[in-house]
Amino acid sequence: MPAIFTPLFAVLGIMLLGSFVQKLRILSSDTDQVLNQYVYYIAFPAIMLIALAETPIDGIMQWGFIAGYSLAMLITYLLVIFISYRTNKGRTDIAALRALNTTFGNCAFIGMPLLTILFPQHPNALTAAAIATLLSVIVFAFVLVTIELYLGQKQTSPIIIVSQSLIQNPIVIGSSIGVALSALNVEVNQSLSIMLHQIGMTSSPCALFAIGMVLVKARGDQDKPSLDTKIAKSSFSTTKLNHVAELIWINFCKLIIQPVLAYLLLRLFGVSGELLIMGVLLAALPTAASVFLLAQRYRVKSTISAQAIMLGTLLSIISLPAIDYLLKL
Repeated sequence: MPAIFTPLFAVLGIMLLGSFVQKLRILSSDTDQVLNQYVYYIAFPAIMLIALAETPIDGIMQWGFIAGYSLAMLITYLLVIFISYRTNKGRTDIAALRALNTTFGNCAFIGMPLLTILFPQHPNALTAAAIATLLSVIVFAFVLVTIELYLGQKQTSPIIIVSQSLIQNPIVIGSSIGVALSALNVEVNQSLSIMLHQIGMTSSPCALFAIGMVLVKARGDQDKPSLDTKIAKSSFSTTKLNHVAELIWINFCKLIIQPVLAYLLLRLFGVSGELLIMGVLLAALPTAASVFLLAQRYRVKSTISAQAIMLGTLLSIISLPAIDYLLKL
């Protein structure tokens, strides 16, 4: 059995356990929110901070990796935006959310445990996942601003809104502190290092468990239109066909187009070996559950987002091992 199945099944197993617990209503209904808040504000910033702080600055500033991965995300994003503008004219909120579904992979909560188990001795495993996560956070902030500007909820400059969103993001704060400590060559106190590692190690299981719960809760949710939007009447069969086509398109872009672009661009920028494999696997991860939370908050494509995450996660059982196998030929 290929080595990638071991961490992949472990990751999916924790998600399934979360789904099972949610179905049986063993825990309170807001458990997933509490877990997500704990991971977002405490555990994940802790592991980002210590992982980057204990990595030499040369290992963090992998410019070829950053450039190749960023361009793969950008090209995929622009491709989806272009097609969405043609199919949903004037709906920048729908275009942005759809593009986020195809670019914002679960690098933090699936990618990090996957790489650390798959490459246990590689010093850049956590760093690669951290870089990919930070780039995803930037895209997430941009989409958030796009939706709010479309809905007329923000009147200030988009640059200011994005800057504020990033400055206030705990993942960005933790990562910035880690990079600063690495650049200044500051050695973290051993007790503090152990504490941050212990806290950080809880991020992956808690996040995966919460994702399983969120996906069960998301099932059956229906899209609700914006207050200023009217729903066009259409036959059930046409609507269902369009719905399926959108799900296929989103996951094709996320699981196929983005990793192919990542492979070509990373190679172009001189990335090779295990770091190349890491970059392509991170690009091939299914959509993060955070996208559904954003879609649900603004009532934009919430059903599509939830179903795209569920379908993408299931398809990744096949796509990730296939990509890993092809990369190692």
